[in-house]
Amino acid sequence: MNTSTISAKGLVVIPKELRERFGLKKGDKVHFVEYGGTIAVVPSAKNAVKESAGMLKGDTSLLAALQKSRQEDAARGR
Repeated sequence: MNTSTISAKGLVVIPKELRERFGLKKGDKVHFVEYGGTIAVVPSAKNAVKESAGMLKGDTSLLAALQKSRQEDAARGR
């Protein structure tokens, strides 16, 4: 288990092993997330748009599904 001590100024050192494992470098940002009485340190995405590209890939094009739905609505007179 990796353990750190909180300084008088509230600073916490992320252990070297974890910094290396998660690729954290000087100047990187992290988020502190509280849930259910637990605090998690979550690395901030360096480029959220680039890193999220492709995460919603599927067999169906959302644009094609929307166009089909609108055509069906138009055919019903809506």
